[in-house]
Amino acid sequence: MTEENRREARETRSEAEGTRSETYAELAAVGPYGVRPGHALITMVEPHPGHEYAYNRWYEDDHYYAGAMAMPWMFSGRRWVAPRDLQLLRRPEKSAVAQPVTAGCYLSTYWITEGRYADHMRWTVGINKRLNRDARVYHDRTHVFTAFQDHETTVYRDGAAGPRDFHALDHPYAGLVLQVIDAETPEQRGELLEWLCARHLPKRLAGSPAAMVTVFRPTPLPGDRMTYVKQVEGVDVRLTLLWFLEADPRACWEPYFTGLEEAVTEVGLGRVELIAPFIPTVPGTDRYVDQLR
Repeated sequence: MTEENRREARETRSEAEGTRSETYAELAAVGPYGVRPGHALITMVEPHPGHEYAYNRWYEDDHYYAGAMAMPWMFSGRRWVAPRDLQLLRRPEKSAVAQPVTAGCYLSTYWITEGRYADHMRWTVGINKRLNRDARVYHDRTHVFTAFQDHETTVYRDGAAGPRDFHALDHPYAGLVLQVIDAETPEQRGELLEWLCARHLPKRLAGSPAAMVTVFRPTPLPGDRMTYVKQVEGVDVRLTLLWFLEADPRACWEPYFTGLEEAVTEVGLGRVELIAPFIPTVPGTDRYVDQLR
């Protein structure tokens, strides 16, 4: 059998199995394929009371892979958890993101290749509809803050030294702080971003346990999204910051994460709507599940 005949046989078998493997070769040959995290999925979820263990096992054993990492162009991911003592550190008490501010004890973060957002979204909508049909979606949970986001910039503490943002979800960081800031107006979001990058973040990072801060802005979810995920709020005014920590947030909350709200308020460019610390989960385990309430 010639090589051409073998290729035709493989394609015929692929079509018969419903995988359409030959299409993957065509898709791989075109479009951007860099390593820069041009986009992210950031999702903070609250399992319903009494469903904490079942939710964690579903996400760890199935959804993290079949509903995220197996998808095209989602190249890195990590889960984070906020036990009750970390939930109680959150601010402000009245948050436009989480009501109450302690809601959302699990956070998942994923990087998507720059320029591949539309491609990824077509796949993710399709696969999530399929997962739902196949009863592989856990419904006893609430999406507190779920949004796809476009990467604006990354500010590093140590300049060119150390891990880059594309390493961030694989590097063993000890903690993460999610910060959400809403500008007063869409026009002021650009001013807020400039102030953060040029003045505020370099000053805050200097000498701190935070190695980098990634800054994103949310994008609207598609109209054919799953109905249990609410549409993104604040897409015109919001910035989402992820602080990657080399220390447990409990050990460095004072003084590094005090005064963040006041600093934003003083410049008159917006309001901090959430500051929430997390630590990494331990994949394949139920560690911390008994500490959520």
